Amino acid sequence: MDTIKTRFAPSPTGYLHVGGARTALYSWLYARHLGGRFVLRIEDTDRERSTQPAIDAILESMQWLGLGWDEGPFYQTRRMDRYREVIDGLLEKGLAYKCFCSKERLERMREGQMREGVKPRYDGHCRNEDPATHQGEPYVVRFRNPDRGVVAFDDLIKGHIEISNTELDDFVIQRSDGTPTYNFCVVVDDLDMGITHVIRGDDHVANTPRQINLYRALGATPPVFGHLAMILGDDGAKLSKRHGAVSVMQYREDGYLPEALLNYLVRLGWSHGDQEIFSVEEMVALFDPAQISRGASSFNTSKLKWLNQHYMKSLPAGQVGKELAWHLGRLGVDPATGPEPARVVKAYAERTHTLKEMAERCRCYYEPLNGYDEAAVRKWIKPGAVEILKSALELLGAGPAWEAAELDAALAGLAGRLGVGMGKIGQPLRIALTGAAASPGIGDTLALLGREESLRRIGSAISAFAGQGGSHGQD
Repeated sequence: MDTIKTRFAPSPTGYLHVGGARTALYSWLYARHLGGRFVLRIEDTDRERSTQPAIDAILESMQWLGLGWDEGPFYQTRRMDRYREVIDGLLEKGLAYKCFCSKERLERMREGQMREGVKPRYDGHCRNEDPATHQGEPYVVRFRNPDRGVVAFDDLIKGHIEISNTELDDFVIQRSDGTPTYNFCVVVDDLDMGITHVIRGDDHVANTPRQINLYRALGATPPVFGHLAMILGDDGAKLSKRHGAVSVMQYREDGYLPEALLNYLVRLGWSHGDQEIFSVEEMVALFDPAQISRGASSFNTSKLKWLNQHYMKSLPAGQVGKELAWHLGRLGVDPATGPEPARVVKAYAERTHTLKEMAERCRCYYEPLNGYDEAAVRKWIKPGAVEILKSALELLGAGPAWEAAELDAALAGLAGRLGVGMGKIGQPLRIALTGAAASPGIGDTLALLGREESLRRIGSAISAFAGQGGSHGQD
């Protein structure tokens, strides 16, 4: 069997979105599963809408997801000579022709067809025109589609599909400005690059018969096609910006790990029994297009958050910590000014669902406190709280080992001696240390801040709360 070769071919008219990322993942997995090769091609022939920032974002997204390519990236704008060569060959063989129809004529033709209830399609007016009689007139080049027979193919996902050639028209392969069209370029590219399998969105199903006829006109065997159903939002409508993050890098900015997003995307239409958690290695080993659903998939943000927390807890803390450091940097926080991010990950992974949330909640370890949460102070800084903080400061300053377990044990002993529950000690301490009443275990919180900074903050809180009614005896 020849080497399997798949490709991902985005148009850089915008960022890489979720649907495109799933297409890239499935194409990448199929190649990896069969020991084949994966090609990245940038389809940038739409010069007005294609931008370099979009190209950069696509490449960055692919790299962040870990979807490395074996060949490319290839750019269509650098292959214009090749396209012209193929078009000239088709014209010479009579497999394509120049069409001189004006926009006005084409519009009248379509309006007439629609009035008659006929599917709008080019009527072949210029099929047998002599180009010599139209010297100097603008023209497009049309592919001469077969007049009879059917186009049939077995879709990897949708099964057998066939369409009569009488349903197809002579589509344009070169515009009047000399630039080639999508349906033409994609065939030449896939042919030249040896693509054997094409996995793409089902919005391309209508293009496939036209492309197959073009392959055959070029004397080539078409690749095997597989068309993916669309992705819907939580509400059942087509996924769009109003459903939240749509571009891949927006998911990174929102605090998701690439492993979580990949795991989520692979399950948007593909399954292996009831398994929900897949490492990349398992995806590669198990992926089979025959297990892809023909129906649309629904995006569920809650499920993605659940997966993200799973990976925050299960991946090596140092690996997750690197992404946390990136998020701290986005907040203007220098990770070097506080605890190692990996330590924060261990303490906060159970308490947060995204790294963005984690970064916002742990910035107190890297920056000076700029105040205390008023609701937390009203709830927990009751009469006697300042005396408790003073007792804790004295205890902690006396030198227990600055490790979470030892600190927890020391404070539990203090609670016993004072005859109060741990909440009466832990919550005022959390507020003193982090400015809020929510944090990991108090021992972990102290350990993350370090001895010197912890003692300093407790002392500052005692001064701040002394006049707020928190120093009048114990509850």
